[in-house]
Parts: sequence; structure tokens; C-alpha cells
Amino acid sequence: MVSSKMASGKMASGKLEAAANHRQQFSSLADKRYFNYGGQGPMADSALAALTQAQQKIQTEGPFASGVNQWLQAQGHETRGAIAQALGTTPDTITLSENVTVGCNIPLWGLPWQSGDHILLGDCEHPGVVAAVAELSRRHGLEVSTCALADTLNGGDPVAVIEQGLRPNTRLVIISHVLWNTGQLLPLKEIVTLCHSHAPQTRVLVDAAQSVGVLPLDQPGWQLPETGVDFYAFTGHKWWCGPAGVGALYVRKAVLAETAPTFIGWRSVEVDGSGNPSGWQPDGRRFEVATSDYGLWAALQQALTVQANWGSSAARYERICALSERLWAGLRQLPQVACLLSETPPPSGLVSFQLIGRDGQPSPDLHSALVQQLESEKIYLRTLLSPNCVRGCVHYLTLEAEVDELIERVRLFMSQA
Repeated sequence: MVSSKMASGKMASGKLEAAANHRQQFSSLADKRYFNYGGQGPMADSALAALTQAQQKIQTEGPFASGVNQWLQAQGHETRGAIAQALGTTPDTITLSENVTVGCNIPLWGLPWQSGDHILLGDCEHPGVVAAVAELSRRHGLEVSTCALADTLNGGDPVAVIEQGLRPNTRLVIISHVLWNTGQLLPLKEIVTLCHSHAPQTRVLVDAAQSVGVLPLDQPGWQLPETGVDFYAFTGHKWWCGPAGVGALYVRKAVLAETAPTFIGWRSVEVDGSGNPSGWQPDGRRFEVATSDYGLWAALQQALTVQANWGSSAARYERICALSERLWAGLRQLPQVACLLSETPPPSGLVSFQLIGRDGQPSPDLHSALVQQLESEKIYLRTLLSPNCVRGCVHYLTLEAEVDELIERVRLFMSQA
């Protein structure tokens, strides 16, 4: 009879073997320890092959042939469908874009702004979004303010912080689902409910760069229509490990009509019998423009298939959290290392930490030196400026041994600093 301890050991061993076997589909991971999934994920070999095959098909059959055009239309439909399935929504709510920033700019420039309208930003938003809001404010005479969500990282109520920042004229609230610098997970449904109950015109735009591909958004309780969020912008090249250059925007059906297209092309419009524009597309396609790198769509579909073949989104999220807790717990044991999340394990794959210098303060010089030293050893992390820290990202693809090696290398670096 096999003891429960032996059976548990065999199960753990089986999971490790399965993870290692799955990783063999990612040749680019063979010679490195990769912790930069929040910047860009590596592509599976089959996703790279799908990209090449799609380009070859287009060129071989004729880039502007009618048969290729029909195939491309089908590819667009299938890609929106695959994305929608991963978010628990329907294809008509999905606009194909290039990246998160483009997705955010669609509602930023498309909402019916009036001079004096107010935008409320979280204080952990990406500089690309902050810059777009500043220019929008300059052109339209908008009021812009920020709320201190960073202060709630280790205690406090982000919903209450946002409530304090709302004004009678608040037109848009901009937050991230997972904060890109600290890894904090915001309670999206509660925030959206608050904003929608505040004023009829208040909308919520989410930068989802660090949540799509991490959170189980196709599961009950997580699905975008359930949250009520108005706009949810994301990319395929980070946690989905798809190709750079393709992303998407989710638009809640109720706000589709009030959001006007800014960039306009033949994919945005319907045409009449004479070929003249007769109106906008009735769904998310109205925000798409014209010619795209169509081979990217096939590659993203394959990237999603590879992840689904490993396991459900819930299983992947569970593994990501287990690995981030392993890294977080190990770093917390090291002298002169401080994790930004000081009380509880990370709720995502982002683990941000600071190296404390001899003066007792976080040391940007140590952060840069660590990242540079480890990259020379093919261990990849990155530094961030606000707050100044080092960020490591774990994925379901990450191996436990890699996490342990990173912890040991940080320990050794600090012992020699």
C-alpha cells in the first residue's frame, strides 16, 4: 500500500515533470532563467510557426487575392472569438488593436468630452497613459487628478480612496486591474460599481497589461461583463506569450455608441452598394482601422491554444500565485532585501523588491547593478523607477528551481555588496 506521503510526492513529481515537458515547446527558455513576463513573454515554437505559415500563405496565394481576403476576414473573426472566450465575453465586444496604449487611446479620444470634465487617475498608471491624459486635458480643457492607490498596497481600502477622488463632473476613472509596478490586485467589480453609482456619465477604463494572461478572466466572478467595466485594454505579447504587435480592447456594449472612432479606416465602416461608407460597424470592429500584420493573429491564437493545453486559466493562476509566493517568501528571508508587498503574498505574478543600502535606504545603484549582473548570467529581471525597485515576474512556465536560484543569486549579490 502506498502511503499518503509517497502518493503526494509522486503527484508533485508528476507536476514538475509536466511543467518541464510543457516548457520544451518554448525553445527560447532553454538557455535562460526568464523573469520578465510583465514586459514581454517568449513565444512557443508553434506560435512562431503559425506566424510564419500565415505569412507564407498570404504571399503564396496572393496578398490581395479574394481567397486570401476571405481567409483574413475569418482569421479576424476567430481571433476575436478566442480573445472573447478568454475574457468570458462575446466577440462583438472585442476590438483588435496593436497594444495596450492603442487600446487605451480609443476611449480616451473617443468619449464625448466637454470642457471642465474630470478624469481621475490612479497614481500607479503607466507613463504612456499619463502622457495621453495630459495631452487630452490640454486640448479639451479637462480637469485631471490622481488618487493615492499606492498607499493601499499594505493596508487601506482602494475603493474608499477612489470614492474620495470622485467629483460631480468625473467623466472617466482610469486604473489598472493589476498595478504594473507593485503587483497589487484591485477589486475591479467593487470599483466599477462605485463609479457607476456615482454619476450616470462616469466610465471606467482599465489598463489590463498585467492582468490578461494572469487572472482567470473566463471564470465566474472574474468575467468582464460581470465586473461591469466599460473599457479594458490589453496586449497579447506579455502574459499570453503571443507576438508583439497585437492586442485588443473590450468595450461594454452599453457604451459602444457613445464612443466615437478617432482613427478611421475601411475596417471601421460598413459600405453601401456603391462602395461608399454608410455607417460604423455595429460592434468592436468600428474602432479598427485598416491593414494589419495579419500573421500575428494566427500566432496569438496558437499562443492561447498552447496555454489552454497546459490547463485551465484557474489552474494557471493558481500556479502563478504559488510561484510568486515562493519567490516573495524567499526574498523576505534575505537581509537588506525588502519586498514592496510586506504583509501578504503577491496576488499576481509580479514580485517587486528593493535592495537596502548601507544608509538604510533603497539603493537605485544596487538595483541596476543586480539586474545587469544577473543578465550577464542569463537571468532576466528589470528595474522600475516609481517606486525605485527591481521587478521579477513568474509565470506558470517558471520552474521552482529557477525561483530558488534567483533567491540564491540575490542573496549572494547582497552578501558581496
